[in-house]
Amino acid sequence: MERSPPERLSRTQVFTLISVASVNFGSMICYSILAPFFPHEALQKGASQTVVGLIFGSYALSNFIGSLIMGKYIVQIGAKFMLVSGLFVSAGCTMLFGFLDRAPAGAAFISLCFVVRMVDAMGFAAAFTSSTALASKVFPRNVATILGSLQIFTGLGLILGPPLGGWLYQAAGYETPFIVLGCILLLMVPFNMIVMPSCDADASGDSFIRLLRLPKVLLICFVIFTFSSGLGFLDTTLSLFAMDTFHLTPGRVGLIFLGFSLPYCLSSPLLGFFADRFPAVRRWFLVFGGLLMALGFCFLGPAPLFHLPSRLWLTIFMLAVNGFGTGMGITPIFPEIIASAYEQGFEDGLGTLGMVSGLFGACWSMGMLYGPMMGGLLTQHLTFEWAATIQGGLSALAATLLGVYYVSEGFKKRSVAEETGTSTAEEETTLLD
Repeated sequence: MERSPPERLSRTQVFTLISVASVNFGSMICYSILAPFFPHEALQKGASQTVVGLIFGSYALSNFIGSLIMGKYIVQIGAKFMLVSGLFVSAGCTMLFGFLDRAPAGAAFISLCFVVRMVDAMGFAAAFTSSTALASKVFPRNVATILGSLQIFTGLGLILGPPLGGWLYQAAGYETPFIVLGCILLLMVPFNMIVMPSCDADASGDSFIRLLRLPKVLLICFVIFTFSSGLGFLDTTLSLFAMDTFHLTPGRVGLIFLGFSLPYCLSSPLLGFFADRFPAVRRWFLVFGGLLMALGFCFLGPAPLFHLPSRLWLTIFMLAVNGFGTGMGITPIFPEIIASAYEQGFEDGLGTLGMVSGLFGACWSMGMLYGPMMGGLLTQHLTFEWAATIQGGLSALAATLLGVYYVSEGFKKRSVAEETGTSTAEEETTLLD
């Protein structure tokens, strides 16, 4: 039997891919430039490590609120307008953040950091929620493949942000990374106004509460939380740990983050392809991805329980494990939640997709709030090694709970299949379905 040739992408699909890719790349490169040098700069300005974690966490708190609002009202606001206005706000805040070093040390500097980061987060929430919902609507049958492929540009932003930010900071001072990258993000505003196609609006009468009443969705949200909290943990603690333990400069610390970003970036498209081709097993990507995260964090320090010395090569290798595990877990999340929503009678349209996108952004933001805050607090009062171990334990817990749910769900489906006389072939696949 001959296979039909692959369908060519329509003009709308091509422009949507270009637009969402630019949003992912621009937003993530501006977000990630802080990691290699801002914690050190903030400490010099009178902030404690816990306060540094709170500054990173405030971004997540504002993003959490923004994601829920944007996801709920995406139809009323308009997806395209939400996207370009969010990019504009985020670009302005990125440049403004570059001038905060001129603020007096202490309360003034810390307060301005909180305000600018929180406004920036609202812009990012608008851009991310609308772009992800649009991509899901334009590619309804290949959500995991498309979003996984777009993670290349998310990964490129994460890859280029830390080393570029560290290099610009080391070469030209605090202001330069924010001004340069903020201007790049600002250029994407007119670009997306031209390139991003308009999308037909369709209202939805469903709510976040109804979506969260689904046990599977609630457990998946917990998994999302652990992935993002792990990334937030690394943002605020890894640079200081690497500087103190391995005596690295900010520029070289930025290169260490490549250990996480490269595996995440390169593996996501392939994992997305398999998630769409084999929907019966894609859910297990979430479980195994979470377990890999747990393994990576336990050996990142490594954990004091193992009585192993800290080694630079081991830290980089465990970051790679974390990156691959994050890619494996994040890629199938959207199709899993969307499928669960449609099974429960949610309307098929932009309203539901915007709500799923907003829910993902909110859960991700809660993890980004917890990770930096608790990471800074635990590192300050314990050690980086113990803090990383605790973070790994959280990932293991979430992955285990979701795995237990999938197994129990498989047994229930098999029992129903036996009672209703379902065919043997179907019975054999119920544990995976």
